[in-house]
Amino acid sequence: MTSLPEAKLDTLLARHAALEAELLGQVNSDTYVRITRELSDLTPVVEAVKAYRAAAAEIAGIDTLIADAATDADMREMAEAERPQLEAQREELAQDIRIALLPKDAMDERSVVLEIRAGTGGDEASLFAGDLFRMYERFAALQGWKVEVVSASEGTVGGYKEIIAEVQGRGAFAKLKFESGVHRVQRVPDTETQGRIHTSAATVAVLPEVEVVDVDIKDSDLRIETMRAQGAGGQHVNKTESAIRITHVPTGIVVMMQDSRSQHKNRASAMNILRSRIYDAERQKQDAERSAERKGQVGSGDRSERIRTYNFPQGRVTDHRINLTLYKLPQVIAGDALNELIDALTTEHQAAQLAAQGDAA
Repeated sequence: MTSLPEAKLDTLLARHAALEAELLGQVNSDTYVRITRELSDLTPVVEAVKAYRAAAAEIAGIDTLIADAATDADMREMAEAERPQLEAQREELAQDIRIALLPKDAMDERSVVLEIRAGTGGDEASLFAGDLFRMYERFAALQGWKVEVVSASEGTVGGYKEIIAEVQGRGAFAKLKFESGVHRVQRVPDTETQGRIHTSAATVAVLPEVEVVDVDIKDSDLRIETMRAQGAGGQHVNKTESAIRITHVPTGIVVMMQDSRSQHKNRASAMNILRSRIYDAERQKQDAERSAERKGQVGSGDRSERIRTYNFPQGRVTDHRINLTLYKLPQVIAGDALNELIDALTTEHQAAQLAAQGDAA
């Protein structure tokens, strides 16, 4: 295992101490928020570094004791018995530090735009899309995040043909980014009289919420059209051109928004989603260019990739990217055990990053 960059660890400790000292002085509210946020990021790794160095110092003391000819035989035996446990503790802390030092995705701390679309399977696919949305909604609630539906097209018997929502919370993208792809369900529909298992699918896209400064969109590249909203909404919908369709000409990306009665709000929502889709398209292009390096890693972002199967008759969920099967489908689909899949995917991704660093070293 590669050794730790001790000079970098010294820099982290010094930065942490400097921030704590700065916080003791007179600071305005903006500075206070900035410092406390950076401290919350640094504190876990700093505590791990201190514990790692304490374990290393203890091991060095034990080695000195064992090497000393004057050490009592019983004392030497006790020291030799204690050493493996301390070594294991030191290596575990070292691994935590290596992971903490891995390059972070610039978007990891952002909120997300969650898009779920029914795929093959007709009404059953729409129902499954609804199940997936409720799974993420429940998972978000458990994280303390807020979910706001931006646009929804309901299925004829329930669920959604398409639903777009904002999941607002710090670190939402870090947790949800590996959920993008095709989700498949195998179950017996309520309308099936012969008890046959049907296979349906829905596509999930998780896009980081981007700000105006993250994406350069020229007004001249936009084609903006207004129209009367379609569907439910009463007389107002038929009389007012509140619906907005924005086309980004260079990429061909189109966003249609009509859920609000306010044209201004529809436009703001459409631009927010457009920015996220343009940014995501550029990320996917860059990932495709590095596909040879990323082969075998999770989270390539390929929307056509079948990533997970939910098998109701067998009560299992299988993530095909890491060959992980959990026999707790009800808990996963309820959002309560989704974290087990997400944590496993994150660990696999971190392992691939560590391996890549090792190869490059």
